[in-house]
Amino acid sequence: MKKMINKVTHKANMLAIKAKMALTNNHAEGFVDTAIKILMAVVIGALVLAGLYMLFDKTVLPTLVQRIKDMFNYAG
Repeated sequence: MKKMINKVTHKANMLAIKAKMALTNNHAEGFVDTAIKILMAVVIGALVLAGLYMLFDKTVLPTLVQRIKDMFNYAG
């Protein structure tokens, strides 16, 4: 009987130690780090999209519009 009580006590102590170690462990990433990474990704994505929009708006679209107009106004 004493052996069984010691075994249960040992398991309870080990469980308490594991729980304490899990609660005091600060090795993982924090929420702030993750939020900053997400915010950086959103800002960089917005900048890339704005750059592509400016490129297409100033360079590609006028040429494309002119070619389409020339194609439909074909007089030959």
